[in-house]
Amino acid sequence: MAIQILMPALSPTMTDGTLARWLVSEGDEVRSGDVIAEIETDKATMEVEALDDGVIGKILVDEATANVAVNHPIAILLEEGEELDEASLANVSAPSQGDAAPAQAQAPAQVQAQAETSQTPVAQPVTAASQPAKTGRVFASPLARRIAAMNGLDITQLSGTGPHHRIIKADVEAALARTAQSANITPAASPAPQAFAGHPAQTERFVPHSAMRRVIADRLQQSKQQAPHFYLTVECEIDNLLSVRAGLNANAPEGVKISVNDMIIKAAAYALMAVPDVNGRFEEEGCTYYSSADICMAVAVEGGLVTPVISAVEKRGLADISAITADLAKRARVGRLDPAEYAGGGFTISNLGMFGVKEFSAVINPPQSAILAVGAGEQRPVVKNGELGIATMMSITLSADHRIVDGALGAQWLQAFKGAVENPALMLL
Repeated sequence: MAIQILMPALSPTMTDGTLARWLVSEGDEVRSGDVIAEIETDKATMEVEALDDGVIGKILVDEATANVAVNHPIAILLEEGEELDEASLANVSAPSQGDAAPAQAQAPAQVQAQAETSQTPVAQPVTAASQPAKTGRVFASPLARRIAAMNGLDITQLSGTGPHHRIIKADVEAALARTAQSANITPAASPAPQAFAGHPAQTERFVPHSAMRRVIADRLQQSKQQAPHFYLTVECEIDNLLSVRAGLNANAPEGVKISVNDMIIKAAAYALMAVPDVNGRFEEEGCTYYSSADICMAVAVEGGLVTPVISAVEKRGLADISAITADLAKRARVGRLDPAEYAGGGFTISNLGMFGVKEFSAVINPPQSAILAVGAGEQRPVVKNGELGIATMMSITLSADHRIVDGALGAQWLQAFKGAVENPALMLL
């Protein structure tokens, strides 16, 4: 009997996804557990396994098709010896794609449009003569595939410099640059926009929205529209924290290296336990409060960001937190997080200090009550006991949802957090 393979829900927030790549073809035999496709979700690119044995009778959704709704049929699986008939296709509707079309289908139109409007030659695919032939599966990020498709570049001929030789955006751009240099041409872009009178039109780069970028846009717009944000900033002196960190790392087992961010996460958990009314979410009928400090950390990835969760931070030591954060960040950047690892969480920390950002305000990650924005630690002049001195200071800004966190409550939380940062012994008790 024919079985419909449906678009799976691979994350709690996923309502649709992009079918990035088929790893099987019509007529291929598959076994339960075989990887048959790559799906780009709102958080990462994930592999989809076959749930039954059989033969791929019909692929219903092409590669690179965006906005395919969860539970929509994407293929038909036949039993061995079974043939596809009209009855098997009768209940299958066209894929739900909204206004989007497959990236591969868009590319020729974009290339042709530019050729007609700007008369600029476009890059030709890298041929087998210029690159060694490859066989088997090609690992590439969705953004790299999309840029390659827009420019007519055969991604199977590239070598990847990402983790495990994964082809990333930089590899595609480097190949386009080499092709353009050898042929004296310009990589394809979207049609040039209209310019003001008297100024020549400028060619701009166009990159279609990924599922991740669409979800980030929708959720953060929802957050700013529905959650009345307010902001509280404090300055924390971190010289004592840096001294404690240096001592811990000097005596830590081999392979353990505690970061300032690990200690910030621990201090936030201390404050959430000390001021539990911040540790919750607003709902229409009331507010729900959490009994543990499940903290999300914002990790920048190609094409957006993800927020993996460190659960029950209040019960963890700094060495444990360090190992967990390092592992989550590493796997987040290569799109290898499990859905359960970025689901939930009651509080988020966004740290841009490593980029030299002194101070910023973050947008709340709904439905959480607050997010902490961490700036760079830097030496500044300070006044102590009426005398001018130098101290290492860090600007911390709490963005809070005023529907559940009042100003005084937010200030109490920051007071507890500042106390733990400036006196680390408190959070190590």
